[in-house]
Amino acid sequence: MSGAAVLSGGRMELMLSNLRLPTIKRLAGDLCAQSDREGWPGHRLLEALLEHELAERESRRIDRHRIESGLSPDKRLSSFDFAAVPSVSKAQVTALAEGTEWLDRGANVLLFGPPGVGKSHLISGLGHALIDAGRGVLFMRCSELVQRLQTERRDLRLANELAKRDHFDLLGWGAVPNLRRDQAE
Repeated sequence: MSGAAVLSGGRMELMLSNLRLPTIKRLAGDLCAQSDREGWPGHRLLEALLEHELAERESRRIDRHRIESGLSPDKRLSSFDFAAVPSVSKAQVTALAEGTEWLDRGANVLLFGPPGVGKSHLISGLGHALIDAGRGVLFMRCSELVQRLQTERRDLRLANELAKRDHFDLLGWGAVPNLRRDQAE
């Protein structure tokens, strides 16, 4: 019996749906047929199915974390012009992006500088690199964070809001540009 025929009854499709294994459900027929043609042992078929399922779950998780992060999708470390800002060490930024032990220690990264030098680009790029490394990241403007926390406090949901923040490995805040006194009034 071919792999496609095994899935045609619908019972296996139902089981795979109930088990929430969409990738195996989608690929099982083709991989079972290939297994039959090539004489794979059962463990090799199962291993191939599970590898595909795990790879797609990881890809979906990274996509979900990117969406949740609030990071600018086009601001990556690969597009940052380190030559334009010689005071920024590419080696240090790369070390932060590749090694996450500083997150585990609870260390902070603070970026200071005048407007337009790339602080938001760097933190966004660092955030994307950390998401690729399997970490959760959240980025928002400081003013937005304060407003959200004040609203949640007023609505007696501050504990829930703070608990949501605990799920992220890195919280990045960007400052609002300085306003002149006449602009603020």
